[in-house]
Amino acid sequence: MKQHEEEVKLLKGNEAIAHAAIRYGVDGYFGYPITPQSEVLETLEALMPWETTGMVVLQAESEVAAINMVYGGASSGKAVMTSSSSPGVSLKQEGISYIAAGELPALIVNVMRGGPGLGTIQPSQADYFQAVKGGGHGDYHLIVLAPASVQEMADFVGLGFDLSFKYRTPAMILADGVIGQMMEKVVLPPAKPRRTDAEIEAQCPWAARGKHGRKQRNVSTTLELDPQAMEKNNIRLQETYRKIEQNEVRFEEYMTDDAEYLLVAFGCMSRICRKTIEDARAQGIKVGLLRPITLWPFPSEAISRLAERMKGILVCELNAGQMVEDVRLAVEGKTPVRHFGRTGGIVPNPTEVLDALRKEVIK
Repeated sequence: MKQHEEEVKLLKGNEAIAHAAIRYGVDGYFGYPITPQSEVLETLEALMPWETTGMVVLQAESEVAAINMVYGGASSGKAVMTSSSSPGVSLKQEGISYIAAGELPALIVNVMRGGPGLGTIQPSQADYFQAVKGGGHGDYHLIVLAPASVQEMADFVGLGFDLSFKYRTPAMILADGVIGQMMEKVVLPPAKPRRTDAEIEAQCPWAARGKHGRKQRNVSTTLELDPQAMEKNNIRLQETYRKIEQNEVRFEEYMTDDAEYLLVAFGCMSRICRKTIEDARAQGIKVGLLRPITLWPFPSEAISRLAERMKGILVCELNAGQMVEDVRLAVEGKTPVRHFGRTGGIVPNPTEVLDALRKEVIK
């Protein structure tokens, strides 16, 4: 098949990110290799999109350099992105804060590994706090999408960019190492041409691209020494975040209609929980699942609604307990909320989740 048509491939999650980026018409990728996401950069280098679409693919000298290249590209209205894994994303936090403060669109991919520190190259979901609470300095948010399949790894590239440009704020695909490394069938979208300069001018009148007939040049900056002006900047950002919370919450429910107990999980843990639910229902235990697709904005209202008729909730994560805090805030004490997690790169099986449900929630 040609790239302007849909195409079915067997790909790793990381590879799907690369293919989807080219097909979306991304202008530039700037990254640095780190396990378990290195295939994003490696696949882009193998596909050589600079020869077909003109997309720039550059291995920077460091993670800090890569995110600042993204900052520069985003300032000019280009569709630019980077990818990394946990320690690498930590190094990018200052640049991410700059991009958010500059009200610029960009896509960041984090394929999480175990920590803290260098940790392990095995899967984790321990970067939840960093992603949804604003890992850098200042009051800001990222739109955070959590894929649970290789298909969603591909789909969320386009969705992430679309939301990022719509609200002029960076978006993040927060995937665990399982989703990055696993292989599945994926339907790649038809290719779109990269935007022309005229299209960028029309879509991004704020972009720093020279005067182009304007009386003054656009300037991209995050520095404001006047505290009153800086507060206005912050108020404007908060207004944008409220709009995102009103319009862009995404989640999936599974077998919640008659459920008496609820599992809340994202990424690979949501897949494990689906099997747990099948096993539990075979034993007469009515369990359902809510999977947040947007970790920010968080589906608080949906969880609050379900909590009103649940005997208990178990939050399942590959960490020591992070998303569980947001679930408890959403539930507001309506029903008991407990946590089950594994750390260090260990991925539990469905039986472990069911045992935890019995021990911590059903009792």
